[in-house]
Amino acid sequence: MQLLKQFFPGLKKTTFQKEIENVLNIKPTKSLLYVTALTHKSIKDSPSENNERLEYLGDAILGCIVADYLFKRYPYKDEGFLTEMRSKMVNRQQLNDIAIKIGLKKITLYNKLDNSLRSSQIFGNTLESVVGAIYLDKGYKKTQQWVLQQIVIPHMFVDDLEAIDINLKNKLIGWASKNGKALSFEVAEEKVSSGRRTFIIHTILDGEILSQGIGYNKKDASQIAAQQAIEKLGL
Repeated sequence: MQLLKQFFPGLKKTTFQKEIENVLNIKPTKSLLYVTALTHKSIKDSPSENNERLEYLGDAILGCIVADYLFKRYPYKDEGFLTEMRSKMVNRQQLNDIAIKIGLKKITLYNKLDNSLRSSQIFGNTLESVVGAIYLDKGYKKTQQWVLQQIVIPHMFVDDLEAIDINLKNKLIGWASKNGKALSFEVAEEKVSSGRRTFIIHTILDGEILSQGIGYNKKDASQIAAQQAIEKLGL
């Protein structure tokens, strides 16, 4: 309780734990881990107090759990198929949508005066941080159970994802070519934060920014930018 007060003086332990239990359906043992997991760097600059380190850990744990799930679900599929399916399941946009659906946005601690953060993908990143916190609090086996029961089974509709063409970028390029549109993908920003490189890529249509994608590599960022562009264009 004392650590929690030092970290966020106005935060009551009972209220915090109740919110965690309601949103995540889990009882935290190490409360401070979850406070850190829910804290965006717009609130706390220090790497020891914000969720970027836990995001890094949670990203790896989530990828491992999803890889194991797919390996067992599809015993006769090749590496290319499994890799593509994993990309569909854990891409930035997908995780952000799931985070908002389960109510993570309302308990994430971030600068609400920054309007750009409200519509950004920080909530998907926070979901990864939560996975990291659960792993450190409960261990791998319980984290695996939580990910499958709270994320994969209720929100990642694998049969539907299997039918989706992951290469949205090619789809958008084909549409632009067919309709005589000038289309390009440009790296707007590249930065390193807490040891992780992040790319922001803009979709440029006829000289105007149509959408943007954020990812830990250019391919993921481009696909997210393409997905948002396709949704805006109603394709």
